[in-house]
Formats: sequence, structure tokens, C-alpha cells
Amino acid sequence: MTPQPAAPSALGVNRFDRLLDPTPMALEMGFERLANGVLHVACRTDLPRCTGAMLEWWFRSRPNTQQYIWWHPVDHISSAWLEVQPNTHIGSIHQVEETFTGSPPRQLLIQFVEPSECFTPGTYEAALTRGHVSRAICARGGESWQAPRDPHGRVMGTRLLHVVRDTEWGAVLRSHFYLGQDLPAVGTAPNEIAQLIPDAAAPGLLAHCYNEFTFLSRFLPSLYIAENRATHPVSLPW
Repeated sequence: MTPQPAAPSALGVNRFDRLLDPTPMALEMGFERLANGVLHVACRTDLPRCTGAMLEWWFRSRPNTQQYIWWHPVDHISSAWLEVQPNTHIGSIHQVEETFTGSPPRQLLIQFVEPSECFTPGTYEAALTRGHVSRAICARGGESWQAPRDPHGRVMGTRLLHVVRDTEWGAVLRSHFYLGQDLPAVGTAPNEIAQLIPDAAAPGLLAHCYNEFTFLSRFLPSLYIAENRATHPVSLPW
């Protein structure tokens, strides 16, 4: 059965909107099984000296395999890019091979989308204006490099949302994953989704996400400064 685009209510846009509010959430770090069977994994990572603009630039730069391994020296294996869009990550597909904290290697497709696809119209722009967020990197994820797509070419399976808020000391990153997000819309029952995506998958993904963005925060500020020195002033440490 070919998955069809889910209606906005099935995508849970109101739930996604909550990520734009900096007030502490009931689930900032952990995982839960939603009533429709979707497995929700939440990870909060502090990124010292980083900004949302830096994180967006990292995705927009489309890291190759070597840079991808910098990002997570243990779990990341390979990185390639499909359907590349010039000067942006949005619309491009990241074809990766990686492990999740000791899991067997897995091949994934990550298709970056406009934040407007995930949030109620106007809410993201309002959050930017208020300073509640500085950037949101949103994507559709699919299991395997042959992951199913809908008639519009959109990868079907999971939703990934990385929502960044800048602070005086750096950035706060909320990373939320909704595994199996498209399955309820094609009639997959909650117990079937739980069998396809067991709870045991959540701890490894959570640790993987925390580790990869912690690794990234250690070198991203220097790399961003070096690559943007023509347009951004550089402050010397001495």
C-alpha cells in the first residue's frame, strides 16, 4: 500500500507547535508511546558558544562523509546528498548510514522541509519575532535508502524537528523524533506500529542525538567563524 499524505490533524501540528514555546515541557528528555502508536523521542542538548544560525549553516553546508564522522566519531558511517538544492538544505535528501548507540548499522533518508510544513501557519514566524526560537530544522525521515514516498515525492515515515533557542551563553536545542508518524494515516493500528517500532529503539536514538550534537558543539563555532570570516567579524582570543 502506498502511503498518502496525512491530514494536518494526523501530523499533530499542534503538538509540534509546543516546541516553539521556551517554557519547560513535560517531556524535554525521554520517550513515550502516543495513543496512535507513534514513538516520540525527545532530547535536549546545550550547545555552548553556538547559535541557531550556526546550526542551520551546518545543515546547509551538506557535510560529506569525513565531516559526518566529525559530527559523531563512533556512530556515523557515511554521508551523501540527493536532489541537492542550491544554497539551502531544504528540499535536499541526506542519505546516511549510521548506528544508534550500538545498534546494527542502518541506512536512512532524511528529507529536509520548510518549517511551515510542521507548524501551524504563522506560529514559527511569530516565535522567531519574539525570540522564542532562533531556527528550526525540520525533516521527514525514512527507513532504508529505498524508503517509500508519497505521490509528491515526500519521504514517508518519521518526523525530525530540531528547534534552537539562542541564549547569552550559547544555544538550547530541542530535538524531537516522531517514529512512524505516517503509519496511522494509512490504517496501521497502534499495536502494529509498536511491533514495527519497539520502545527498545528509543534509548539508543536519544543517546545518539545527545552525543552527536554535543560533539558538534565542540567544533562548530570555530568552523563557522573560519568559513564565514569574509562576512562575519572575528574576535581574537588574545
